Amino acid sequence: MTEEITLTGQAPPVRDWPTPDLDGTDFDPVLAGLMREGPLTRIRLPFGEGWAWLATRYDDVKRITNDPRFSRAEVTQRQVTRMAPNFAPRPGSLAWADQPDHNRLRKPVAGAFTVSAMKRLRPRAQEILDELVDDVVRGGPPADLVERVLEPFPLSVVSEVMGVPAADRTQVHAWTREIISTNGAEAAGRAKDGLYGWIRTIVRARSDGRGEDVYSMLGGAVARGEISEEEAVGLAGPLQIGGEAVTHNCGQMLYLMLTRPELMERMLTHPEARGVVLDELLRWIPHRSSVGLARIALEDVEIAGQRIAAGEPVYVSYLAANRDPAVFPDPDRIDPDREPNPHVAFGNGPHFCTGTLLARLQTELLVDTLLDRLPGLRLAVPAEEVRWRHRTMIRGPRTLPVTWVR
Repeated sequence: MTEEITLTGQAPPVRDWPTPDLDGTDFDPVLAGLMREGPLTRIRLPFGEGWAWLATRYDDVKRITNDPRFSRAEVTQRQVTRMAPNFAPRPGSLAWADQPDHNRLRKPVAGAFTVSAMKRLRPRAQEILDELVDDVVRGGPPADLVERVLEPFPLSVVSEVMGVPAADRTQVHAWTREIISTNGAEAAGRAKDGLYGWIRTIVRARSDGRGEDVYSMLGGAVARGEISEEEAVGLAGPLQIGGEAVTHNCGQMLYLMLTRPELMERMLTHPEARGVVLDELLRWIPHRSSVGLARIALEDVEIAGQRIAAGEPVYVSYLAANRDPAVFPDPDRIDPDREPNPHVAFGNGPHFCTGTLLARLQTELLVDTLLDRLPGLRLAVPAEEVRWRHRTMIRGPRTLPVTWVR
């Protein structure tokens, strides 16, 4: 990639972003430095080739993610600097689709993630959660909330929505965990092959499209010729993996409540206002390592006084946008009364997370149920002994040992 002279003169230097393993909920110091350096910087990530632009300012992030001159589909045609060791985009993946393909692909599954669908799902999701918490209560303290509740609950709920048979759920979860890890290209590749091969089989088996689950919707759409089988498989994979984010986001939120007494007190004494606090925690938590997926400029575009040339890759940081002081006063502070709170924790533009309503439903149920049913909830170990996930794209505690008043 050639060096470009920008509107401001010399192109900014390229900064290596090694994405180190971080414990706790501290903000990534490398990203903080890039934010101070400028609204648009250049980065080099551990894998892939070359460098990419990084946008960190809220307005620039929203502009880029809404601008059709920045293409996700183009990324599939080249090697771009990236965090993940394995890069094998599949046809049908919403993540790599531009309009109008994006809407065409999203349409067959849209009905599974509507407000009305979530209302229908809520009683069953609560039932699943109650069964898990019943087991925790019966066993008594201490208990690891990650192992006992935060991991199995989203897996079970997503599997309900997707239509995963009970006998296959343990294997599906093992594949998804390996895919979002950074253990290496070979291991992630094997997991993807296993998961996507299984998805292909189940989509074929549900070609009559009679069920309300996502795999039945996809099987029916393939049978009607609305999407190809390859597209159905590529579309389903990320939806199936989505439950992992709820596990680790909620793990971070609960850790914050358990280590900040004033935050826990607020949640317990004002249960009617928990939704506002959860939005603030969604804004604040460092829910991922580094950045997500790149875009390619289809023509020259000026952003923040810099000329991004056609063909150059661009990343946006939603984490940084959520800490922009121009939009969120005192952004590094958790403000439980922050309103309005136009955070972009679920993305922005056409690629706004398909499962946002499902993630919100699960988060609300988890927090309400655990706080209401485990009185006096507190950590069972010193905060510094909580173990955190390493070599992963989604940050969160590996374990969350807690105790409570029986």
